[in-house]
Amino acid sequence: MLSSINTTTCSRKQDTIRHKLITIQVPFCNALARVWKNTWFVIASERQSLEMAISHQLFLSHIFILSCLLAFCYFFEPALCFKPRHFNLSTRAIHWSPAGATWYGSPNGAGSSGGACGYGESVSKPPFSSMIAATGPSLYQSGKECGACYQVKCTAHPSCSGKPVQVVTTDSCPGGPCLSESAHFDLSGTALGAMAKPGQQNKLRDAGVLPIQYTRVACNYPGKTIAFRVDLGSNPNYIAVVVEFEDGDGDLARVDLKEAPSITNKQWRAMQRSWGAVWKLDAGTQLHPPFSIRLTSEYSGQTLVARNVIPNGWRPGATYRSLVNYL
Repeated sequence: MLSSINTTTCSRKQDTIRHKLITIQVPFCNALARVWKNTWFVIASERQSLEMAISHQLFLSHIFILSCLLAFCYFFEPALCFKPRHFNLSTRAIHWSPAGATWYGSPNGAGSSGGACGYGESVSKPPFSSMIAATGPSLYQSGKECGACYQVKCTAHPSCSGKPVQVVTTDSCPGGPCLSESAHFDLSGTALGAMAKPGQQNKLRDAGVLPIQYTRVACNYPGKTIAFRVDLGSNPNYIAVVVEFEDGDGDLARVDLKEAPSITNKQWRAMQRSWGAVWKLDAGTQLHPPFSIRLTSEYSGQTLVARNVIPNGWRPGATYRSLVNYL
């Protein structure tokens, strides 16, 4: 109880205790009672005891500040505080890892038409140009890695050139060696043939499961900006888009949509990954274009905004090009 503390009048009126950033003047009594945030402390009159008490109080203040920061991170910006950030892919040191490779589709084709990422006929056209891969579960990540770019090379077969070629993830390979190996690329016939020495493409395609090496790299589509192809099932209350040709990371962790600035609700609305590279927003009420779309990349967490990219009078099946890209 505070009443039990001896508050005998002191012979010395006061002394000044200095501790780093603060100066405290206290009665130099037999004992000193202090109340801070409804907690009382009994502090002995000796200078050393006073300094220890002040240090303890500063420690509690630091704990309080740290707790506030952690609370902010947890409730408001968890991604900012806790999500690990990787190095930029364009500056990351190249590290080669082992994998297996097969091929599918026609010998000089683009694998399958479209694939599990939803890019459709784009896979056979520039800038993909049939240089695509269906990746196993460890690399496909349930569609999160759609759009990710890799360099692959082979040296274990006489027909291998040893030169790396770049491919982009556009499809999933869910079974066979894709499932049994820690990392596997089921390449288009075009991509696998590109690893061969001149004139030996068919010999390399006949090799069966081919040991290769791979490394993640930054995507680079010169002269291209990010495009949004509106899904055919979209309507005034529901919109889904395929996001294509992202430089840099290539993959996306989050997509948000904002309606026309004249609408009362000017907040960004989170879209959900429908499948692969297809993102959807089921608003339940009529949406008001033009739409701005904000992208957050998966690998490095970089954010980019394509303002008013989907215009008034948008149509299902149409592709709308932005004015922006990463890098």
